[in-house]
Amino acid sequence: MIKIGMLIGDRYEILEKIGTGGMSDVYKAKCHKLNRFVAVKVLKQEFGENENFVSKFKVEAQAAAGLMHPNIVNVYDVGNENGINYIVMELVEGITLKKYIEKKARLSVKEAISIAIQVSMGIEAAHNNHIIHRDIKPQNIIISKDGKVKVTDFGIAKAATSNTITSNVMGSVHYTSPEQARGGFSDEKSDIYSLGITMFEMLTGRVPFNGDTTVAIAIKHIQEPMPTPRDYVAEIPISVEQIVYKCTQKSPDRRYQSMPELVEDLKRSLMTPDEDFVKVVDPDETASTKVISEDDVKEIKQQIQKKTSVTSDSIRLRKEVEEERTKKKKSGETGKKEVKEEKDEYNPRMEKITTVLAVIAAIIIGVIVIYLVGKAVGVFPSFDSEKISVEQSNESSDDNEKEDSHGGFLSTDKVVGVPQVTGWSYAEASATLKDSGYEVAKEEVFSADVPAGNVISQSPESGSDVAKGTVVTLRVSLGAEITKVKVPNVVGMEPLTAATALLEAGLQTGNVQETTHDDPALIGKVCYQSYSVDSYVDAGTVVDLKISMGIGNSTYSFVGSIAGPGEEDGDYVAGNEVTVVLATADGQEIYRTTTSSFPLAMNVAGITGADSGVVTFFYYVDVPATTTTDEAGNIITVPGGREDRNLSRAVKFAKE
Repeated sequence: MIKIGMLIGDRYEILEKIGTGGMSDVYKAKCHKLNRFVAVKVLKQEFGENENFVSKFKVEAQAAAGLMHPNIVNVYDVGNENGINYIVMELVEGITLKKYIEKKARLSVKEAISIAIQVSMGIEAAHNNHIIHRDIKPQNIIISKDGKVKVTDFGIAKAATSNTITSNVMGSVHYTSPEQARGGFSDEKSDIYSLGITMFEMLTGRVPFNGDTTVAIAIKHIQEPMPTPRDYVAEIPISVEQIVYKCTQKSPDRRYQSMPELVEDLKRSLMTPDEDFVKVVDPDETASTKVISEDDVKEIKQQIQKKTSVTSDSIRLRKEVEEERTKKKKSGETGKKEVKEEKDEYNPRMEKITTVLAVIAAIIIGVIVIYLVGKAVGVFPSFDSEKISVEQSNESSDDNEKEDSHGGFLSTDKVVGVPQVTGWSYAEASATLKDSGYEVAKEEVFSADVPAGNVISQSPESGSDVAKGTVVTLRVSLGAEITKVKVPNVVGMEPLTAATALLEAGLQTGNVQETTHDDPALIGKVCYQSYSVDSYVDAGTVVDLKISMGIGNSTYSFVGSIAGPGEEDGDYVAGNEVTVVLATADGQEIYRTTTSSFPLAMNVAGITGADSGVVTFFYYVDVPATTTTDEAGNIITVPGGREDRNLSRAVKFAKE
């Protein structure tokens, strides 16, 4: 039994309960070994008593502990103490995506895409480590106070679905893939399906399939067509709708095949949401969901048995033939008859070759017919036979000489065929062309497809019949162009909105820290960004942000020379003792001293809570005796004495 204040694992002090779920309770704890706060997830007793489940739970948790990614709630430790099975995880202050959706009813398209991208990158990191989540849903996605999106509970779903506790896991049935609902094999594409359902809920505020029972919902995932989110929110862009549709295909083969593919389309949808660029394979009749009758099942079984029988007979027959041939060879028979029979056997390879040759012949005949008909109707020009004759005569002359228009002869030194150097390195291509007698010109251009330094294309093209000495221009790759993007102004935005704006601009959100700031309007919002607004940086640059906590934790100092109270009170006599008190504007005393020497040097640092204060002087004055006359003419003497007084003076603090 977990109790507040207890120490588990000799290092984790349980501080408070911060959450509960179907399988576990979550506590905030302090790790005394590393002096940091953590979240401790403790399995409920009914699961902790299942040894098979606990064993699988430990294995999966240990595997998840190897994951370290900004979009994953990292697992630090796993253990057991006195029957308490627990996992120690990163403590993330924030709310689940489920509660965030409920709070906002539904999310904006940009916000939903930004969250989906961060979730995808976290899942991708897990998939790269051969870890499949199997329970992606808004309840397992946390949005931290600084706008980071993190996926949690990696590995736990696999342990759960491997045991007889399906009723608890089926609480996730709204997001489960068809193959998981059938109880079949699930892989990375199952996580993609569940993320697609999560995106649907972010965009519309509802899940696509609902029902009275978990079984009814599971059947809908298997059989019913996926509704389009635009049926509920008409302004959802076509690219976003198609991304959701592709993620949630019934057949895993029709979904995105990997998280990087999905991330690429999500990022593109931020830039051009109304562009119809998502490639989705439409389900055909043969792959649509069908209900198989008992007669169909019997027929399938009969066909399988029939094919198995035929195959077995064929193998047996071939074996008998081989044995007979071996016997004949051993007995010395010539086997002429056998050779003849083998020659007469059907040769499928020859039939294929014959078919291909026949097709090629038909194509050649067709081309000739088209040419003759075209020439007859004047589509193709006729060639001057005399000109052809002269060119043939010139080409056949010795020493590669050609008669010019003045009757002389010009040396052409012609070489048939420029070498093919496309795709080669520039150095190799240039050397080859020069060895072949050509000059080389270099033109450098950006290319995302051809590695830097390699030839993209050449002009003249390979095989061109041009004279030696001709200049061959090589277009050489400089590699992918490093594009510059403009840094947007995200100061004043909420953290998640700022992260979306940076992502839309082609940038990444880096380190996010809390800090103090004077402007109360910026509390909880971005008050600093590491790159200047409207400056140009490389695409993908990481921008660090700071979130304002207000001025409550700001510190100030006061350094000054304080004059005595005689400046305001002429009765004060220099040299008399004065108690000087410095306090903040809200009455917090921060300095006190008694002195008779002025001006008083004061240097106070670390002042919190206010940026101004008050200096108060407590002092006395000697009042001399006085005389007065009353109405009767009597002289009355008022004795002198010491009188206590005080006065205050406002001062301003400096921010440290």
